[in-house]
Formats: sequence, structure tokens, C-alpha cells
Amino acid sequence: MLGHKPQSVEHAQHVLAGQVAVVTGASGGIGGAIAVALARCGVRLCLIGRGAEKLGKLRGQIEASKSNATEFALDLTHPQSAKRLNEAIRREFGGLNILVHCAGVISLSRMEQARIEDFERQLAINVVAPYRLTRDLLPLLRESKGQIAFINSSIIHNPRAGTTQFAATQHALKGLADCLRQEVNELGIRVLSIYAGRTATMRVEGIFKTEGKRCQPERLLQPEDVADTLVHAMSLPGTAEVTDVYIRPMLKH
Repeated sequence: MLGHKPQSVEHAQHVLAGQVAVVTGASGGIGGAIAVALARCGVRLCLIGRGAEKLGKLRGQIEASKSNATEFALDLTHPQSAKRLNEAIRREFGGLNILVHCAGVISLSRMEQARIEDFERQLAINVVAPYRLTRDLLPLLRESKGQIAFINSSIIHNPRAGTTQFAATQHALKGLADCLRQEVNELGIRVLSIYAGRTATMRVEGIFKTEGKRCQPERLLQPEDVADTLVHAMSLPGTAEVTDVYIRPMLKH
């Protein structure tokens, strides 16, 4: 279209500056990269994770970029965590524009050997926790006509033996996002799912170890690749909504 220009970093900064974002799993590789990328756009961050020390280091990194952040070391599987977080956001930020779900766990085992307890834990962290947090933060997102992002997995379209439990939770997360989108689009809220392939994180390094394979991080997606994709999608004009992004390593193991 005539006059339509491609996005730039400056454009993302212009669109997102001053907004407030909650990023769960911020103590992990992808979550941390997303928090840093949003901070560079002038977004104020509420960092959620289970590793207090890592959250503290990330907060220092963000504040060094002239943005500001608040950290909460929370167990989101606890029923009261989402309610306390809602109250804290209203008190400290006054509102919310962006919610990024990046917290998750994985347990690999064939069905015959897999423990039900592992499945229940993955369901609690990967599905129930984001459901509960989204539900409790929706009033704030409705006020701002905000955005929600779910960092999912390419396992959705790449089934592997030994991933039954994890894959089931990611399909459930996709269903959550897809149905939520139908409910909240009319409120002006956009919902994005990013299905990331193997990314150079400690979790993926552990997966390679479990598989008895050598991990080559330079051949994997980088956390910053996922973060840049999210920022790009979230800074599009209000006439557009990116619903699903599939991103995988260019080089294959």
C-alpha cells in the first residue's frame, strides 16, 4: 500500500513506550530476553519468576537501560498468587497493557514410564497457572485494550516420542489462547501465540542431555529471536492482529 512503511525499532519504541507489561518465567532464557526487549522500548516491567536471584540480576539489567522494573518471586500455581499480583500491579503501576506467559516446565518420558505426578505438575504450571492469571488480570487488560502473548512450543506440529505429557499441555495452551481470542477481541484485546522451536536455553540444553545428544547452541534459535518477534507483533497498528507465529531454527541439528 502506498505510504505504508516497514516497522523499525524506533516505531516499536513509539508505540510501546510507557506501557506496563507482566512477563512470567522472566528468570528463564526466553522470558528474560522478552523482558529486556520490552524494556528497550520503554515498557515498565513486572517480572515474575521462581528464581529470586536471577530476577534481581534481570531487574538491574533493565534499570541500566533507563527503564524500570519490579520483581515478584512467585509460585503461580498457588491460588492466591494471581490475586496478590493483581493488587500489586494496581498499586505500583496503576494499570496493565501487556501480559506475556513464558513460564513453563517439561518432563520427558514415554507414557509407560511417565509418572502421573509429573503430568499434574506440568498441567498446573503450563496450563492452569496462565489460565488463572489471565482471568484475574483481564479487568486491567480490558481497561487498556491490551495484549496477551502465550509462548508455546513447536511440539504442536512436531510430535516426538517421549513428549506425550508436555505436548498435551501445549495443545491445551493453544486451545486456551484460541478460545480466549474469540472472547476478548471484541473488547479490543489482541491474543498472540508464538510456537518456538528449540531455543538456546538451559532447559533445551537439559533436553539434549536427556536425549544423549550434543547441544550446539549456535545452531538453535536464540532467545532474542523470539523476543524480537513478539515486540514486532505487539507494535503493529490496531488494524492488525498476529494470532500465531511459528518460528524454528534455520540450521538443523
